[in-house]
Amino acid sequence: MTASKPGSGVERRFIATRLGRIHVAMAGAGFPVLLLHQTPRSWDEYRDVLPLLGRDFRAIAMDTLGFGDSDRPTGEPSIELWAQSALALLDAVEEPRAAIVGHHTGAAIAVEIAASAPARVSALVLSACPFVDAARRAKHAGTRVIDDVETRGDGAHLAELWARRQPFYPDGNVDLLQRFMIDALRAGEMAAEGHRVVNRYRMEDRLGHIQCPTLVIAPTDDPHAHPVAPRVAGAIGGSVLHELSGGMVPLPDQMPQVFAGLVRDFVAANVAKF
Repeated sequence: MTASKPGSGVERRFIATRLGRIHVAMAGAGFPVLLLHQTPRSWDEYRDVLPLLGRDFRAIAMDTLGFGDSDRPTGEPSIELWAQSALALLDAVEEPRAAIVGHHTGAAIAVEIAASAPARVSALVLSACPFVDAARRAKHAGTRVIDDVETRGDGAHLAELWARRQPFYPDGNVDLLQRFMIDALRAGEMAAEGHRVVNRYRMEDRLGHIQCPTLVIAPTDDPHAHPVAPRVAGAIGGSVLHELSGGMVPLPDQMPQVFAGLVRDFVAANVAKF
């Protein structure tokens, strides 16, 4: 077990589960809040959020199977498999219920967790959640996804990947893009495949099964998620839609204080009810 940085209160460890070894970073104690990252990131997407949430909760950020330091999935990757692995992690750390927080791909996984295991989820936060229906599946079938770059011996693919992502990141914030690049390179082929997994998901069949209090965060400067946020929220009974001005694709590490505050306030207001 190692701390991520001095004074952060964040500890990292590997957890053996029935679906493979999962790497997690954790902070704090109390009611568990499980954090799920976007493709092709890792727990590092929540590096600055974890210690903030750890002041009030047992905050757990996991590397999805195939990303970060977690094992590669043994079967074909799917949102359903990733949801099962998150539940297996909660089993392994002996947490029967939790609040689930997901961003982009992580939000799709969070939807499946809440739909498939409603008794396990006390509150749900969907940040920049995609809306995947038949129209989206048809549109993206066979098309090139954003992180799909061909490896070249001169390293030009690294500049291409940087350039493809740069428009969705704050101007001048090199650190956020560097953190993205590190995670993308570690993910290898999963950097692109993770997007295809999302585009195969039958989300429209699952949103109506969500029973817990749900917050849908819509970053206004995320061109992928912001336009569909009302559809996501509208399909979940009683959900709350919150538009976050200036939020972009890397929202949790772009605005960690604001993001953590939204999660903390929503979870604290709702976990006592379930």
